[in-house]
Amino acid sequence: MQMKHRKKTMSFILCMVLIVAMALSTTGCNGNQKNESPKDTSQENTPSDVTVLGEGSTNFAFTVVDLEGNTTAFEIHTDKDTVGSALLELGLIDGDDSEYGLFVKTVNNITVDYDTQGKYWAFYVDEEYATSGVDTTPITAGASYSFKAE
Repeated sequence: MQMKHRKKTMSFILCMVLIVAMALSTTGCNGNQKNESPKDTSQENTPSDVTVLGEGSTNFAFTVVDLEGNTTAFEIHTDKDTVGSALLELGLIDGDDSEYGLFVKTVNNITVDYDTQGKYWAFYVDEEYATSGVDTTPITAGASYSFKAE
């Protein structure tokens, strides 16, 4: 009988300890935390540093997102007319010329091979999938350009 009473008491104490632990974990430390807005996960891998490259009177934002989702941001300065020619001049992209234009295989020294990986570099203008190749896309003031490994 005493064993049964001891088990009930231990169960009761264990339940109370768990309830207190749950209450403490849900209320936080002491309420002195700042009220922050929810974290925007779409910007989670956005870099805080922007690398400035090139010289010229025209500039544009260029971003690289690799296969792991790591983002590298650049501010490109150039006197070239197309995004492709500016990026080629700075050594940020490389690829093969084809009847359809430049097939980009390497961006920011990262090579993505469709034949072996089933992945490719997708070109975006203002976060929209580009309707023209990088080598024929004119630089537009205020536009941003990016390559994303997909």
